[in-house]
This record gives sequence, C-alpha cells and structure tokens, in this order.
Amino acid sequence: LADALGVTATKPDSYRDGSGVDPDEGLVLDPGALALLLGWFERGDAALGAFAPGAERVLWPEHFDVGYALDEVNYGVSPGDDGHPEPYAYVGPWQPREGAFWNAPFGASRPAVDLPDADAVVAFFEDGRAAAAPSGGS
Repeated sequence: LADALGVTATKPDSYRDGSGVDPDEGLVLDPGALALLLGWFERGDAALGAFAPGAERVLWPEHFDVGYALDEVNYGVSPGDDGHPEPYAYVGPWQPREGAFWNAPFGASRPAVDLPDADAVVAFFEDGRAAAAPSGGS
C-alpha cells in the first residue's frame, strides 16, 4: 500500500498501539470483514460531513479512526480497538463530562450495529454536542 501511495511505511514512534504487522509483511484481507469496515467508514464519513459541513476530517493513526475536533470535542468513527472489538462511533470531549450520556472513559460511544445509517450517526453526534455543551445536558 505504501508503495502504491509513494510513501515509506514505518512504525509510528509516538503511538504504543498498532497492528503489530511489520511493514514488509504481506496481508490477507477477509472480503466480508473488509466490506463491513468500508461500509462503516462510508456511513461515518457521510455522517461527519452532514454533522459539520466543511470540517476537515482526519484519519487518526493511533486507532485508524476517522473524525475531527469541533469546539473541543472529538467526533468520529472507529473500526474497533482493544476496548471495543466492533466498529463504533464516539464523542470525546477534551474535558471530562458527567451524566447518563457519557458511557466510556473518553466520553461516549455507540456500537455501529445500533447506528444503522448516517442519520443515526448524526443524531448520536448531535446528542453528544448537546450533552457536552456548557449547560451540560445528560
């Protein structure tokens, strides 16, 4: 992939997490898993674009999630990680919040299976924005 993109594959020094795959190691992709992840990223990207048109989305290398920060709150979609084995959406305020909405150490998450389309992801982000507001809905 790095060769196709014209870049050099290296292991990031600043992140402890990663795939554990050596840059020279070959990969075999499961078509079903790939379709699931691509569909999730398409749904999440559509939701991110609808939620904050014009916001610059970032592919975070430490978790391979797509998101952005808006008003000191991170919004994004993840393919899964050590704490969440399945794809999920998240809202992560830079300062911890309290209340029923916040169900994760970093803020709030919802599994992809509970967010069947981009509109459902947008609704989750909107709920997160409201809960993170200074008046602090729960």
